[in-house]
Amino acid sequence: MTSDLLAPLDLAFWNIESAEHPMHLGALGIFAAHSPTAGAHAADLLAARAAAVPGLRMRIRDIWQPSALRPLSFGSATREPDPGFDPLHHVRLHAPTADFHAAAGRLMERSLERGRPPWEAHVLPGEDGLSFAVLFKFHHALADGLRALTLAAAILDPMDMPERKPRPEEPRRGLLPDVRKLPGLVKGTLSDVGRALDIGASLAVSSLGVRSSTAFTAEATGTRRTAGVVLDLDDVHRIRKAQGGTVNDVLIAVVAGALRRWLDERGDGSDGVRPRALIPVSKRRPRSASPQGNRLSGYVIRLPVDDPDPLGRLDTVRSAMDRNKDAGPNRGAGAVALLADHVPALGHRLGGPLVSQAARLWFDILVTSVPLPSLGLKLGGNPVTQVFPFAPLARGQSLAVAVSTYRGHVHYGLVADAEAVPDLDRLAAALTEEVGTLITACGS
Repeated sequence: MTSDLLAPLDLAFWNIESAEHPMHLGALGIFAAHSPTAGAHAADLLAARAAAVPGLRMRIRDIWQPSALRPLSFGSATREPDPGFDPLHHVRLHAPTADFHAAAGRLMERSLERGRPPWEAHVLPGEDGLSFAVLFKFHHALADGLRALTLAAAILDPMDMPERKPRPEEPRRGLLPDVRKLPGLVKGTLSDVGRALDIGASLAVSSLGVRSSTAFTAEATGTRRTAGVVLDLDDVHRIRKAQGGTVNDVLIAVVAGALRRWLDERGDGSDGVRPRALIPVSKRRPRSASPQGNRLSGYVIRLPVDDPDPLGRLDTVRSAMDRNKDAGPNRGAGAVALLADHVPALGHRLGGPLVSQAARLWFDILVTSVPLPSLGLKLGGNPVTQVFPFAPLARGQSLAVAVSTYRGHVHYGLVADAEAVPDLDRLAAALTEEVGTLITACGS
């Protein structure tokens, strides 16, 4: 594989990282073990297969010497093969544990080593001998959720996928624009400036007039705690069919209701609290010419935590999501990520710390969806029974929620600063309770 410059958003993720705010995403897969030694065998399989996956051999190297071919690359970084790649540096077998989430939380605290390909797979045998877990960690500069899924799937057991016709490769773009296209490029740049102003105005408006909570503003400590919740997808569909909207609308409304219960029980109170939730939107094209980089925008909505009516909360979420979809992912406060394309490499390098500190002004909580294949995942013949996605915590964030559907169930993965949110298990329980509340309210 050849080297290529990081896309602007990848470079932004690479530069906003700090020791207290590692920018890796993760997924905890729990497997039913066919034997007490299944975990050790799984670690051997992962290491052997990783060596044959080109995307897992790619390191990120900072560029401080511009070349004639890349005059604007100073301060950027390149994704390139690691000549000293050793999968044993990335796949690690741990001692047996009785609590997969407790172990995952401690491992999520640790930053990935930046001199090597920025990913890890931690195999956690269960003390009962009946199960084991694998925690995958990928730096956000290496992969977004879809790309991370592709890389992880490459080292799991092969799946029988429907055959697809090859798509013609897109022509490579030149290093310099065609002068005949300059008028259009100028027009596009002016449009980008207008978009930036629109996004900035939306961001300012989104920060006005609503009380926050100490649960979202507590000082970060760099510690991590994770929790997982499994819901029946049929229950979610019952709510959706009764009230309209989408499955995603219901899943976001469940988060809003769970936050209300949790805030009231911990004594913070939910009156007047409408936290800003960032809902990432993938702009990736299937089988695109640049599959490695992040292709993200997002929507920002106010979660109606202060509304005591569960159906009212769902209706508010549905209406907010409909408005965002009508406007499109290129407008509004959620589209701030798109501005990364218009910042030079050195600007990302110098402005990384400032951008990371500004995340608190942008949103209070991340609620993201990570797609999973409907086919069953296995490793060494051991089936995945549960899979919990984990999102990174940016500076100023103490809680993030990720959700996936897998084989008829919804899996919520919660990540929190362990000291700022010591009662994460209570929030997890509130998610299950909120689904029951919505079903009762729907009369289904």
